[in-house]
Amino acid sequence: MSTLGTLTKTGGRTPAGRRRSGGRRTPRLGWNLLGLLVFVVAGFPLYWMLNTAFKPAKDAIDPDPSLLPTGLTFDNFGRALDIADFWGPVGRSLVVSLAVVVIGMAVGLLAALAISRFAFRGRKIVIVGILAVQMVPLVAMIIPVFLLLNDLGQYDRLTGLIITYLTFVLPFTVWTLRGFIVNIPRELEEAAMVDGCSRTGAFLRVVFPLLAPGMVATSVYGFIQAWNEYLYALMLLSQKNQTATVWLGNFTTKHGTEYAPMMAGATMMAVPIVALFLLVQRKMAAGLTAGAVKG
Repeated sequence: MSTLGTLTKTGGRTPAGRRRSGGRRTPRLGWNLLGLLVFVVAGFPLYWMLNTAFKPAKDAIDPDPSLLPTGLTFDNFGRALDIADFWGPVGRSLVVSLAVVVIGMAVGLLAALAISRFAFRGRKIVIVGILAVQMVPLVAMIIPVFLLLNDLGQYDRLTGLIITYLTFVLPFTVWTLRGFIVNIPRELEEAAMVDGCSRTGAFLRVVFPLLAPGMVATSVYGFIQAWNEYLYALMLLSQKNQTATVWLGNFTTKHGTEYAPMMAGATMMAVPIVALFLLVQRKMAAGLTAGAVKG
């Protein structure tokens, strides 16, 4: 009875049980605070970009800037559009990024399928080669790429830039899709083939729908890589064919850097990426965890 009364007074838990429960809450609180800190550090540049884009230009160059918005104006966006053509570079960036994603997914999917499903001579060498290509710094290849494109007549052409981007987007695409394909059991394809499907039919009807989230996640990252690339776009294209990232460099003039219009331009450049994430966020979340089991 005394034990029962003690448990009743303490809410059904012994003091030791309460201590263990409190001990579990403490690490959880610490992880939550750490996550909040990471969010603040990662999100502050985005907040500062938006804050500067909408504040008056004179406040953007204040030596003692305010963390909170000091005013709201859209003049910086008009100034950004007046400094240089905006829609031309953005359109070229969209063409290049979409072409890289479409070609990269088509070629990368076939390559990943071959590596994952077929045993052939030199398979391990191909896998190691894909990893080796990803470890090469992009800046180390810019002179050979420039000379090669110049010899092929692809300098200052979007097709040359697309081919160049594929050299570092394709290895990433192949390696990522391989992880997703490996997680799809072979037995599903074999069962479909037993039921009368060809190998191609089994892939299209069984594997492809299961692979869709992974393809979406891979496509988004490939698009971001092509959209945000700056160095090759600067070196391989002239001023008349510049992309959106190079367009941002026009805000640095002989009079200095116009920070408010530059942040307004960066905000406009971020709109396509944000819109893409909003459209595919569900598939994106499923794809990020689909390949995390094995492979």
